[in-house]
Order: sequence, then structure tokens, then C-alpha cells
Amino acid sequence: MSSRRQPPAGGTNSPPDEVMFSNAVRFEQACRGSREIHARRAAAGRFANELSVEVIAFIGERDSAYFATASADSQPYVQHRGGPAGFLKVLDLRTVAFGDYAGNKQYITIGNLAENERAFLFIMDYAGTRRLKLWGRARVTDEPALLARLANPSYVGRIERAIVFSVLAWDWNCSQHIPRLVPAGRSR
Repeated sequence: MSSRRQPPAGGTNSPPDEVMFSNAVRFEQACRGSREIHARRAAAGRFANELSVEVIAFIGERDSAYFATASADSQPYVQHRGGPAGFLKVLDLRTVAFGDYAGNKQYITIGNLAENERAFLFIMDYAGTRRLKLWGRARVTDEPALLARLANPSYVGRIERAIVFSVLAWDWNCSQHIPRLVPAGRSR
């Protein structure tokens, strides 16, 4: 596939907290009294760019995620992504991939990624009241070997392409205010 993507702004080797917290965010944190807390968390290595064993297991158990992109002119877009548990595949400690299934043919996500590779994965476990935030860069590919690796023969959805997400930073999000939703067919 051809790519019209612009070169990335900022390096991919930035410390995770610099990916997570822009200068404007750090300013707001300072004004509102939370900057020192986050600075101490960053200094203690609380924010990471390589996936831990716990994070890999969490990702592998999910059947749903929210994927955010933005156009070149910064128009944001969030799309729900789903499939059978394990549809999100961890390829290595800094890479997650998933199949882009046939859908409504709007192509907003892949259009955004063609011009702006910055992306965000927000992964929820409503029943377990946990959520994971991943900042990164993403690309679209139709590499046959990767599509085969992402395919689940027992799932009716048809993969048209893959989205490969390079993790720049991740953090567990506060569990406060997560509704206790339980998937159909499963009791609490």
C-alpha cells in the first residue's frame, strides 16, 4: 500500500512521560497541583514504552478496544474495534496489531493514518473495571503473512488489511467511574 504519511514530529525514542504529557498538559498539571505526582511517577519508571507481561495478558484477553486517530489538520476520530478475544495481537514488546475488518466503507481511520501516524488505543475491561491507555504510531498494511497471523478461522469477519501499532507509551488508567458491565452470557 502506498503511504502519503508525513514524517513524524518528534522522535519515537522520547521518554514515555514526554509522549503522554505535552508542555501544555504539564502546565495544566502544575497549575492544578498534580505535576509533582506525575514527575515522581515518571522518575520511578511508572510509565513505560515496552509492554509488561501483565499488559500483554490483558491485551490478549480483550474482545474490544477503542482506536483513535486524527487527520493532518487535527480532526480527531475514535472508532470501536472488536473481534473474538485475542483479536489484538502483541507482536513484540512494542508492537500490537489487529485486523481491519470489512465495515461501513467510510475509511476514516485508514485515511487519517495515511496522513498522520499518531494513534491511541484505549482498552477497557468493564467487568474487571480496568482500562489501559497506549500512545503510539500506527500504519496500515496488507502483508499476507501478517493478515494470516491475525485471522481467526472461526470468526465470520473478513480482514481487509492490518493495522500495526507501535507503542510509544502506556499506562493503566484510574478505575474510578468504570461501569460494571458484564458481557452477555457471563454472570458476575
